[in-house]
Amino acid sequence: MPTLKFGKYLTLATAALLLLATAPGAVAATPPAADDARAVPAADSAPAWQPPLSTRGRYIVDADGNRFRLKSANWDGAQGSWTGSGSADDPANHHAGQDSYGIPLGLDRATLPQLMNDFHQLGINSIRLPFSNAMIHSTTPVPDVAVTANPGLRGKTPLQVYDAVVSALTGSGFAVILNNHTNTSRWCCGVDGNERWNSSQSTQQWADDWVFMARRYAADPRVVGADLYNEVRRDILDDPNWGLGDAHDWYAAAQLAGDRILSEANPNLLIVIEGINWTGLPVDGLPHGRPTLTPARNLSHTLVAAHKLVYSAHFYGYTGPNHSGATGIGETHDARYQDLTRDQLYQVLNDQAFFVSSEANQHFTAPVWISEFGIGAGETGAAARTWFGNITDYFADHDVDFAYWPLVGWQGHDDWSLLRYDTSGNRYGILDASDWRGTAWNRLMTADSRTGSVAAVPGWRMLATDHGDYVQSLRVRSGGDWNSGASKAVCPDGERLIGLGHSGVRALCTDVSTGDLRSSAATQTVVTDERHVPSGGDWASGYTKLQCPAGNFLIGYSRRGGRTSAALCVPAAGSLAGAGRTVWFDRSDNRPAGASGGDFAYGDYKGQCADDEYAAGIAFTTRIGAAQGPAALLCRKLN
Repeated sequence: MPTLKFGKYLTLATAALLLLATAPGAVAATPPAADDARAVPAADSAPAWQPPLSTRGRYIVDADGNRFRLKSANWDGAQGSWTGSGSADDPANHHAGQDSYGIPLGLDRATLPQLMNDFHQLGINSIRLPFSNAMIHSTTPVPDVAVTANPGLRGKTPLQVYDAVVSALTGSGFAVILNNHTNTSRWCCGVDGNERWNSSQSTQQWADDWVFMARRYAADPRVVGADLYNEVRRDILDDPNWGLGDAHDWYAAAQLAGDRILSEANPNLLIVIEGINWTGLPVDGLPHGRPTLTPARNLSHTLVAAHKLVYSAHFYGYTGPNHSGATGIGETHDARYQDLTRDQLYQVLNDQAFFVSSEANQHFTAPVWISEFGIGAGETGAAARTWFGNITDYFADHDVDFAYWPLVGWQGHDDWSLLRYDTSGNRYGILDASDWRGTAWNRLMTADSRTGSVAAVPGWRMLATDHGDYVQSLRVRSGGDWNSGASKAVCPDGERLIGLGHSGVRALCTDVSTGDLRSSAATQTVVTDERHVPSGGDWASGYTKLQCPAGNFLIGYSRRGGRTSAALCVPAAGSLAGAGRTVWFDRSDNRPAGASGGDFAYGDYKGQCADDEYAAGIAFTTRIGAAQGPAALLCRKLN
């Protein structure tokens, strides 16, 4: 959201520490009150789409396999609006002078049916709906003044109002993506107690809250996504990271929450993982910048439901690749996005985010959703206006999924909003001919876009045992710990192991050529010795060979420290009698020419079977002083 104030790192340390508070106890899960939205018109005029949503390569598709482009806007307010100084009862101390009372903005000024109708006029099909963890746990009813235009919401808690908004949106045909925006109900995004998912609460509580929210709306199929956390960034002392395995590891936290949502609450949801928004101190001469999605090139997520991952990023003209967006204290001499030429901007957009969607058949390939961008209707700066035209042109020309920030505001207060309402419910904003943003918005909304059926594409998924288990098969998880004490990695259901790194830390899974090879049988074999190597079948002389039984293929492996520990094999649905070959990778990479999947084990030697092969065994050495990670794969032809 607009108002990054990284200068506060240097000036508000004490105040920021005072914001760290434990969240109150959880509110009991109760079904959303459907009747709160009964006056909302049905979405008869909305384009037909069938939930749930999933992914195919760079595209999001509906249940019929048709492209569903997220043309979204952010309906904010439920994440909180208090700026952190002065009395929270004074609207002047809330962002843009708008006290949201911890619920979506505008319910005091316009009825839900009116709001739904106006949203449809914008041409959007989906809503990113922020909330705070504090909102979930609040038991205090919102004041009547917060819902003046919707008296049926009087006496309800913020969560119950949120329920009614969700019901209104989905009942009107919109897709809803839940967005955990803040821990506390304080305006984001500086040093405010909301820097990380666990800034003001434990990671356990954060993940528990996500399971609670996902279960709460599981019966509503048009609630289609869980956007895990907003603008992960540095606090006073520490940076977030992507894969270090500590308490600040955003990669690991997102993996944990995403898998829990899919396995415990709602397997139909898209899991939206935003890149890291800021690391370092914004001081000339010191390291600082906006990593965004760049770490995903070397370390990407593999969820227990393989076709549910969406990556996201935010772009505002006043920020930059290495510019925090601050003015005064915290401002550096780095370029802002609006300072870049059109070509420079487009290159940066690709480098920071869109390589994920533009580079096909990589372990990181996924849809990219720009879940925040925006500008004010009152903006007069030539550079800022040019930036807005350039970035909306990029979105239009590259068929990008997007969400404008924000959707609703008060007339005379927040001119960034697409729609503004006065106290009488009169509407102003981007639908007015006088709003200069309309030209760019209309081009974005009407540009040619991929529609219709999207063909299924092979999946390529990374396994990463850097800091412990990475078992992504629900079938295997249900069977318990198959190699106690070892670090275990298993491909998602429907995929097979096709590549390994020499250290044994990383691996590659796929369903290329054949789709799901596995039979319906629940059996699996943990191989720890050479009993399945046939007489005369020594395919790696002098090395220990963990070979699958006949008719089985590899879906996982384990290691103890640096030593290969076991192979996990499962039976195939059909015959697996193809000719085999040994693929050595202990001294160099050994991958097919033009192999898909990308660099799934950065900095490590890698071995990979061909697309028309399956892995049937792993070889390693037990020689003293030698690396005891995987050294060779037995690759066999698929029938």
